[in-house]
Amino acid sequence: MSKKKEPKVKEKINWRKEASLLPGYIIVLVWIIFTAAFLLWILGASLSTSREIFSGSVFKFESGLHFENYVNAWKAQNVSVFFANSLLYAITACVGVILISAPAAYVLSRFEFLGNKVMKSSLIVAMSIPAVMIIMPIFSLSTKWNLKGRILLILLYIFLNVPYTTTYLLNFFATLSRTYEEAAAIDGCPPAKTFWVIMLPLVQPALITVTIFNFLGVWNEFFMALIFASSERMTPVGVGLLQIVNSMKYTGDYGGLFAAVVIVFLPTFLLYIFLSEKIIAGVTGGGIKG
Repeated sequence: MSKKKEPKVKEKINWRKEASLLPGYIIVLVWIIFTAAFLLWILGASLSTSREIFSGSVFKFESGLHFENYVNAWKAQNVSVFFANSLLYAITACVGVILISAPAAYVLSRFEFLGNKVMKSSLIVAMSIPAVMIIMPIFSLSTKWNLKGRILLILLYIFLNVPYTTTYLLNFFATLSRTYEEAAAIDGCPPAKTFWVIMLPLVQPALITVTIFNFLGVWNEFFMALIFASSERMTPVGVGLLQIVNSMKYTGDYGGLFAAVVIVFLPTFLLYIFLSEKIIAGVTGGGIKG
């Protein structure tokens, strides 16, 4: 005989607790409304003329929708070059950071050796140093070693993100069960292969999350690019937008400016939309506990 399903008992709502959370809900709601209105205005401005923007009739579209603003921004204002440079820097740097930080975090979290704690502490110290304090030594060394252009920027983005990424991954590797390594050793799998084939895939949520954070950091980075991007052909989107803003005094194409802002903002927006669950899993998870 089939067992009857017991009806689910609805949990009583604790109205006192909900009331205590109401101020937080209101603050978040106001922030969401403000952010959405701000983004919608930028989107509307990107499809309007400069005259409509300054007259406050952005959403009236009296002269129609000006999709040519995006074409002009992409071609005439070199957003395509800035976009391609940032994409190159972000993807290359993210791959380089993972190749360095993942093995480092694995070794520091799974093996005890002389200097282990010192290295972990050094990573924390490195994270606390502002970029402005190291800009002059880096500039001096790059001049001495004749490092410049895209290679220099990619190396900087990799090395500056290694301390944070390694520290972030430490806890995830530390909480993995040691039975995986023991079983691999019994099967004759060498330690290096055990890491790449078995252990690294187990922290995939953390890898995806930290890679997204690194991608956003490199994509939005401004200070290093302003100092070391010596020509327009290697300029990323952050500095590129500054150049577009400065050119507004001559061109007056504010619709193109807001179109460029939308184009630059789009990759980060899509990352949040499609990978939000992965980000949450990587932030709240801690690996498989043994």
